Amino acid sequence: MLPTLITVLILVGAVGAMVLKVLNEYERGVILRLGRLLRAKGPGLIILIPGIDKMVKVDLRTVTLDVPPQDVITRDNVSVKVSAVVYFRVLDPVRAVIEVENYFFATSQLAQTTLRSVCGQAELDQLLSEREEINLRIQGILDQDTEPWGVKVSKVEVKEIDLPVEMKRAMAKQAEAERERRSKIINAEGEYQAAEKLAEAAAIIHRAPAALQLRYLQTLREVAAENNSTTLFPIPIDLFKPFLEGGAGGPKGPEAP
Repeated sequence: MLPTLITVLILVGAVGAMVLKVLNEYERGVILRLGRLLRAKGPGLIILIPGIDKMVKVDLRTVTLDVPPQDVITRDNVSVKVSAVVYFRVLDPVRAVIEVENYFFATSQLAQTTLRSVCGQAELDQLLSEREEINLRIQGILDQDTEPWGVKVSKVEVKEIDLPVEMKRAMAKQAEAERERRSKIINAEGEYQAAEKLAEAAAIIHRAPAALQLRYLQTLREVAAENNSTTLFPIPIDLFKPFLEGGAGGPKGPEAP
């Protein structure tokens, strides 16, 4: 009696596992009855007819597809390796099952060929500086081609651009030459501004000669503060001119015999 009861329970459990299916909130089940499309069901409890109904489960969450590095020859004949990442999700589970054999594999292959095609139409400088535009172009092409499959490509990002060693050295030399050019321009602009200030100072001194004497005294003070030693320097005769003029205008002494 007991073995028979156990056998019955096992059969009931097996039949229940084939008849009853539970789908999560992010899943849908496409039901095929005798090979013909019925509809998409879910989420929740799904009841199937054993031997008649077949369910294909489809995940509706966003999928992150890593596109492996692709060998690309740019429009200016530079060989590079380009990799990318694609974000897509299934919007219509029925079309994702009926219209294409394996939507994930098909999207992956399409992403690889589109990446090579778009990057091959651009020059190397465009790949490096206009990456956002390249991403939008690839996304637009993928989204248009996968729309009949019920797949929505939401974002494409070019992840890495691997350059040849010779090209890296050439770009490094170019960047170094550019930095040197900017340095020379900055130095020339500094010299030009300094020359302008010196010309303005010379004009001021020309209008007020006393400013030159004040500058001379200030320079002597700086020299005396920095060097603790005895310094001999000439004194401009203009400093004694007031005294000489005052002495010349004073009373005369007795005449010599």
